Amino acid sequence: MSKIGRDFEGWVTTDHKTEVTEPPLYKVLLHNDDYTSMEFVVLLLEKVFNKSTPEATRIMLNVHQQGIGIAGVYHKEIAETKVAIVHDLAQKNEYPLRCSMEKI
Repeated sequence: MSKIGRDFEGWVTTDHKTEVTEPPLYKVLLHNDDYTSMEFVVLLLEKVFNKSTPEATRIMLNVHQQGIGIAGVYHKEIAETKVAIVHDLAQKNEYPLRCSMEKI
């Protein structure tokens, strides 16, 4: 018997099905305020969330009219990074824009 054959002697194979669950997703939310410009929000949505101009404008208007809007849906680590980037850019541009994440 070859060496490979001996390496597997005595092994028992079983047909176990391992259930794999997808990691949870998180909504990244933008919150309306009275100071952050609409243009800045559209720019953030385009650059940070890779939205087209029409989609970014639609989301910005939703934030403006409803008080909150979904910028995107991501896995936890990506959502946390997006929130941090938004807060950093808002602070550097002297805007009080709030961004949060919520588990779906």
